[in-house]
Amino acid sequence: MTKLILKELGRYALGTYADIIYRNALLNGQRPAFVFASQTITFAEFNRRVNSIVHALRSTGLKKGDGVGILSWNCIEHVDVTGAAMKGGFIVSPFNPRLKAEEIEYLINYSEVKALFVGPEFIGMVGGLRPRLAGVKHYISFEKESPGMTSYESLLETFPREEPGGDVVEDDPFVIFYTSGTTGIPRGAVYTHRRKLEEARTKAILLGFESADRHVMIMPLFHIGGWSHFWTLFYVGACNVILPNRSFDPLATLQALHDERATDIHIVPTHLVSLLALPELEHLDLSRVKRIHYAASPMPVELLRKGIARFGPVFTQGFGQSESGPDITLLTKEFHEAADKGPEEQKRLASSGQPCMGVHARIVDDENNDLEPFSVGEIVVQSKCVMEGYWRKPDDTRAAITDGFLHTGDMGYYDEQGFIYIVDRKKDMIITGGENVYPREVEEILYRHSAVQEAAVIGLPDEKWIERVHAVIVLKEGQQAGSDEIIGFCKRQIAAYKAPKSVEFVASLPKSPQGKILKREIRERYRRG
Repeated sequence: MTKLILKELGRYALGTYADIIYRNALLNGQRPAFVFASQTITFAEFNRRVNSIVHALRSTGLKKGDGVGILSWNCIEHVDVTGAAMKGGFIVSPFNPRLKAEEIEYLINYSEVKALFVGPEFIGMVGGLRPRLAGVKHYISFEKESPGMTSYESLLETFPREEPGGDVVEDDPFVIFYTSGTTGIPRGAVYTHRRKLEEARTKAILLGFESADRHVMIMPLFHIGGWSHFWTLFYVGACNVILPNRSFDPLATLQALHDERATDIHIVPTHLVSLLALPELEHLDLSRVKRIHYAASPMPVELLRKGIARFGPVFTQGFGQSESGPDITLLTKEFHEAADKGPEEQKRLASSGQPCMGVHARIVDDENNDLEPFSVGEIVVQSKCVMEGYWRKPDDTRAAITDGFLHTGDMGYYDEQGFIYIVDRKKDMIITGGENVYPREVEEILYRHSAVQEAAVIGLPDEKWIERVHAVIVLKEGQQAGSDEIIGFCKRQIAAYKAPKSVEFVASLPKSPQGKILKREIRERYRRG
């Protein structure tokens, strides 16, 4: 360690992740930053690995502002490359490994990456795509030996680990997150150091993260929600325990929480369904868990009650999207302690919380007029965490951000205390017989049925109603229910026009890598059929 440590702490510009990486290396050097399988990487070792990758990329001619891509499941190398973009001034694009080859081809070309880092499972796919990836000049394999690709290990072994230097500043872009494509062709949301660090500071304060925390990472690093949670914990000097994320393994996740004496995990509602179904839940020590953060899709209140009953008041909720930073609102642990209180407090369990610090949120009509409490409109948001814009799509950026506010496309309302209630995506609303029906309201009722494990509600064409409310349901193992029973159950609790007019029972629902139920795929199946 340098004698002039205070002077050395100023090597990299304030407001950049380069500064945070180096700070943790100097002040928390021997503490574990990441655990993956049998590997434990300290903050000092991570800094050295990042330095080697920066030197390696610069040796190929890459310069500040050039793009690097990652096509891989979560792993230490994935984190290294992101760190190299942070320190080297590159712009990193983490791609979704679950996409088809044609979709990957589009994203790689759209992103304009010059170097592509490839996980072992995708060597063959990328090999087949190479003739159509004219912009990619360098291919690096996370495997030791891959034909036509440089070995990642050789870069770590060959290139120096000394500080690479550079002129990275807080307004430099360094990461692009790609929208899921559920409503069309994916677009890249661009973020600068300033915007992501603003979001990390806010999240660290609101959730109370500390350097002694240990986070079990099951969310994908190509998704802004999982990425932000992961790097916020890094920001405060905490440890991230990375699990393979090819598919969600509820038992392995529970075991990791037990073995690692973890304090934190970030999930989506479908994960909680699987965790609560495990008999092993009763036999593992999860007493150190301080926070179970959920996001990506709304949590049905009945499911949330079951989670609180089993895990205690440790739940927090975030609402946001790829373009918003992501966090727009937060429902804190305090407000989750409402399960045994009065109706007004319990109602807030259905909300997404209040706007985060540094966030201005509004509910507006189609003419951008502010609506009064309990009136449904579009959620628009302004903050220093919102994306800079869409990569190479200025017209789309102007359409999404008007008068300084991001139009989310999410519909909701707010109460007198500023709690925001998400109703649904604007494009998911069903108009049946001239009445507006928001699928989430119907889904909330369906989840109250004792036999229902998962549910999705969509609108289908109908000769009489123009659109009819259709429910697609996964039943709990060993449970039975019929269409008439489900429809009658709903009609007893909501207006008849909102109740499903048809019901389908399936073995599983299509989901995104984040665990979000993909209604687009359900609708597409009906369109084709």
